[in-house]
Amino acid sequence: MMIPPEIRVNPLAHWIGRILLPLLGWKTEGKVPDLPQFVCVVAWHTSNWDFLYGLLGSWVFGVHTSFLGKDSLFRGPFGWLFRALGGIPVDRSRHHNLVGAAVDAFRRSPHLIYVVAPEGTRRKTDSWKSGFYHIAREAHVPIVLAHLDYGRRVCGFGPVIEPTGNTEADLAKVRAFYAAVVPKHPELKGEVRFKESDTENKARETG
Repeated sequence: MMIPPEIRVNPLAHWIGRILLPLLGWKTEGKVPDLPQFVCVVAWHTSNWDFLYGLLGSWVFGVHTSFLGKDSLFRGPFGWLFRALGGIPVDRSRHHNLVGAAVDAFRRSPHLIYVVAPEGTRRKTDSWKSGFYHIAREAHVPIVLAHLDYGRRVCGFGPVIEPTGNTEADLAKVRAFYAAVVPKHPELKGEVRFKESDTENKARETG
């Protein structure tokens, strides 16, 4: 894939990733999908180390990813760092929810990789947050499954899923892919399902 300039990481970061990730005992697999835009789901998320390995992995692949964060994070002394790492500030005081903000970001940017950890926390959960799915549906972009496998110490890109609206069928594909992926803390691995209230609330918002 010829990576567009808008999502191409700078040469220094690419070099750092290629040096540090192997030194930490990790490697990459798969390839960046040849897509201008997509929601990138990363699992599992059970440790603070996940961010480091995922970031270095993206640098090895040569792509600059984006994520949403509270606007307060971008006003402090480290605001420049969050922006440099791909952060997009969101003003929650104006009731601009994360789904709407992400959809707007896709509409503004012809090339965008939006990364989300759907568990939403490092603690054990009994469900995933459904925001990534609604973002993909509303922005008309595919979902790409990325993984952090501590069993094999490998990170990379997996299959592309086109969300159909049949959440059970789509989540079955997600569940099958991540079944063999080992998190750093397996006992904290959450269930790949949405809370019924999440899908019902979203249906009321868009119905």
